Amino acid sequence: MGLSWQQGPLSSSRIGRFLTPDPLPERLLFAEPLRRRMRVLFCGAWIADSEDVILLHEPGRYPVAYFPRSGVRADALMASDRITRHKDLGDTSWYAVRAGDGTAERAAWEFTGLPEHARELSGRIAFAWRAMDAFYEEDERILGHAADQYHRIDIRDTSRVLEVRSEGELVARSEHPVVLYESGFAPRWYVPRSDIDESRPQLVEGQTFCPYKGLCDYYDIGGVHRAAWSYRDAYTEVGRINDMVSFEPDLVEVCLDGKRLEPEPGQHVVAHGIDRGLDTAEAGTR
Repeated sequence: MGLSWQQGPLSSSRIGRFLTPDPLPERLLFAEPLRRRMRVLFCGAWIADSEDVILLHEPGRYPVAYFPRSGVRADALMASDRITRHKDLGDTSWYAVRAGDGTAERAAWEFTGLPEHARELSGRIAFAWRAMDAFYEEDERILGHAADQYHRIDIRDTSRVLEVRSEGELVARSEHPVVLYESGFAPRWYVPRSDIDESRPQLVEGQTFCPYKGLCDYYDIGGVHRAAWSYRDAYTEVGRINDMVSFEPDLVEVCLDGKRLEPEPGQHVVAHGIDRGLDTAEAGTR
């Protein structure tokens, strides 16, 4: 998902390579100004508010926002004795976060032993995403993690024919599917429900959440568990796939213009957890 997650260029599982004569370090970290106002809410109080946020991209992790101390309420942080060591960035001091009647232990941290080449992060505080009530850019809540500026979704129409079969029986046939290209993931093909034998997919209990697309429902097809999914109320930004259905090519037979699709790098998605205090009504609303 973007620069350092899934198949991104700074991920340890990237599918591309840097065209350099010498190998790059196994781990590359990237820090940059967010250039957006970000705020942190905890127990009904704004404990951080700054337009001078640094975003850290670290291999295998979502982007993390680091606030200058001047943008953090001084009475919101309580120092602790806990010190850990980051493999690249040195000693890390931890804080409890306090506001009103609430306290969250080990909910914020600061790098206190930074090497000179990482001085951009000096004197900055990060907050554990799920320990806080919410993070905002301006007045809009940001869900899941700090927004990755390198994460992109493009949706394209196509006239290619997509067919889906399970156990030899036709489940779907569409002459106007759409393909969704998402940073770090393999292409995903969606078909309108009108092109599906609706007697086949059976809605199952349980949803997942995508910070970029919304809440996702899943379907069994015959004896194949979670072989298809749909964003039945997709966020406005990806409204073209709203209530369309996509199928897992490693679980059922998906053919595009007669050629069967095979699983490829980026096909499997790491499930994303729900933010603290976030209910399905709010997660499903953009």
